[in-house]
Amino acid sequence: MMMMRDNFGAHSTERTDKISSYLIKQARKSPKGQHELDQAEVSSTVYIGNLSFYTTEEQVYELFSMAGAIRRIIMGLDRFNKTPCGFCFVEYVSHDDSLKAIRYLNNTKLDDRIIQIDRDPGFTEGRQYGRGVSGGQKRDEYRQEFDAGRGGYGANNRDRE
Repeated sequence: MMMMRDNFGAHSTERTDKISSYLIKQARKSPKGQHELDQAEVSSTVYIGNLSFYTTEEQVYELFSMAGAIRRIIMGLDRFNKTPCGFCFVEYVSHDDSLKAIRYLNNTKLDDRIIQIDRDPGFTEGRQYGRGVSGGQKRDEYRQEFDAGRGGYGANNRDRE
């Protein structure tokens, strides 16, 4: 399998069965990148981003079980506070069901937010925690605008509240 994929500028509806440009970009930064891309090709796990901090595991299950049988759901947590921080992993029983989730549920609304779904090489312990300095997601560190569903202002702008 080649590291360079043909889907770099492809419209999102054209790439639902292919590895995303985000995963390719991340793989280029890692010595294990090619292995992770190979794993994502066959994995039954999907990554769900842009969740509200208030979205529950039950809400995720209700929506994502429409695509197939779920083995487990791992909610993303703030590394320090152990509170939800806007992402999760859904592990399906079959790879085909994970592709159905991407195809049919990507860019849908859950808890008043448009969610993003991507293939994932598979969950490993520790990935449930946010990678940002404040313990949450990196992208929430620098958010300038107020977003009630994601905890208000970004971590670096909390003094505005």
